[in-house]
Amino acid sequence: MALRPLGIGDVRIGGFWADRQRANASAIPLGRQRLEEAGNLQNLRIAAGQADGEAIGPVFADSDVYKWLEAVAWEYAREPSDALLEMQREVTALVAAAQSDDGYLNSVVQVRHRDQRYTDLPWSHEHYCAGHLVQAAVAQVRCTGDTALLDVAVKLADHLADTFGEDRRHDVDGHPVIEMALVELYRVTGDPRHLELARYFTEARGHGLMAGYGQEPTYFSDRVPVREATTVEGHAVRAVYLAAGAADLAAELGDDGLLDALRTQFDHMTATKMYVTGGLGSRWDREAFGDPYELPTDRAYAETCAAIGGVQWAWRMLLATGDARYADAIERMLFNGFLSGVSLAGTEYFYVNPLQHRSDAHADGNRSPAHGRRGWFDCACCPPNVMRTLAGLEGYIASRDDSGLQLHQYAPGTVTAGDTALTVETGYPWDGLVRVRVDAAPGPVTLSLRVPAWAEGATVGGAPAGPGYVRVQAAAGDVVELRLPMEVRTTTAHPRVDAVRGCVAVERGPLVYAAEQADHDTPVDDLRIDLGAPRVSEHRPDLLGGVTVVTAGELTLVPYYAWANRGPAPMRVWIPTT
Repeated sequence: MALRPLGIGDVRIGGFWADRQRANASAIPLGRQRLEEAGNLQNLRIAAGQADGEAIGPVFADSDVYKWLEAVAWEYAREPSDALLEMQREVTALVAAAQSDDGYLNSVVQVRHRDQRYTDLPWSHEHYCAGHLVQAAVAQVRCTGDTALLDVAVKLADHLADTFGEDRRHDVDGHPVIEMALVELYRVTGDPRHLELARYFTEARGHGLMAGYGQEPTYFSDRVPVREATTVEGHAVRAVYLAAGAADLAAELGDDGLLDALRTQFDHMTATKMYVTGGLGSRWDREAFGDPYELPTDRAYAETCAAIGGVQWAWRMLLATGDARYADAIERMLFNGFLSGVSLAGTEYFYVNPLQHRSDAHADGNRSPAHGRRGWFDCACCPPNVMRTLAGLEGYIASRDDSGLQLHQYAPGTVTAGDTALTVETGYPWDGLVRVRVDAAPGPVTLSLRVPAWAEGATVGGAPAGPGYVRVQAAAGDVVELRLPMEVRTTTAHPRVDAVRGCVAVERGPLVYAAEQADHDTPVDDLRIDLGAPRVSEHRPDLLGGVTVVTAGELTLVPYYAWANRGPAPMRVWIPTT
């Protein structure tokens, strides 16, 4: 691994992202209420013998509980409270009570299907739920020291290792995530069986196991082995979760061949299958990636969970390689494709994140953006996924290696690694000045500051700085200044993207902008942009929680992430030119 993540509490952030985290913190107790109302917790009570009744909701209902538990753990590490600890321990005890004596755990299968296990792995999500439980357990022990959920996770992982493998049942789950989770568990337990099972599940996929159930393999990332794949395909969340797990595996095993394959896949995805917002997945049909350059705007699916999975994959690639392009991708996904999935209040969510919302659009389903953001969904994977991502956001800010510290994302706050301590001052993403002060260091330390690929004309210490990481030697008391130009720029899509030919997107800094009806008398569907018109930016603290607005001629544009906070009005990112 080229870079190493920092420890719990080593990064503290303020400013833009801290505002989003505070809103998220207020939503976490509400998430507990939603899980109660939707029946997720009741399923566990029935499985535990604490209540009677039938299972409610989808077969993967347990996974929403686990993602929420992970959010509680990260939030406790950020802002400890007795209330969070009480909620965590209550729900963890319920999960433990529902576990079978041999380690198996999936409340819906235990109740609805009378414990008929692993009979429909393409759709049962049994390993998927197990993976999210493991991730929650790892977060919980790291953030709070409690081992109760870890005990459940180890018992479940050992059950899986006794059941599946080369010389046992040869099969995989229809929805990856267990691969990533088992590597994370191995890093806590040191048990080689957990790493070996992660390797097995990763390598077994792509050999037609889903076809044995009568299923078409592409949807399940089961058409091509991960080492041979050259792109991502099928269900977007499944694909990026699998790739993130494979990246973890490559790092642990020192497997350069696997890592090279993942590089190829990531590059092809970002070049041909990623929206300008960082959104992933262009088809409502099966929540899937489309063909190369198949990127419609109004029918973009761009599931919030896919952006989260994309960040998880990119982070693992960044740690494994030290390549700034992965940090650039994280920035694009976080500020745009992910953040659009949650309201400014932090309590309502988009499942689907289109780049255009037409006038008189009809809300034809529970997940339709025409409803506006919603408090919960019939398939509620996205809300607790948002919660855990925002609560643990500090983990994506910085890293270290033997030579020093790397700053990947910019936010005001502090970074500590051993005897080295930094203070970061910035108004990012509205202002491009980043001041890094070395508060303590045992001697000269190497600071690596990321210059985003979009930041043409950037300087570090007054000297020109190209894209990538600029390495600066600094000692205690030194201040390093990074200046990122924040001029408004227009982006033209690849000519093969038929849906936006003749259009441009407007960007400023890390943010993608959109035209929203609330700011225009002319219908947004009919707007055009004059490329010769002056482009002016102005910070508006009174608007949408405080945003920098861009005007271009008669157009007024707001950050894409903030759309639909004034109602689900017409909106578009790609604007036809005059």
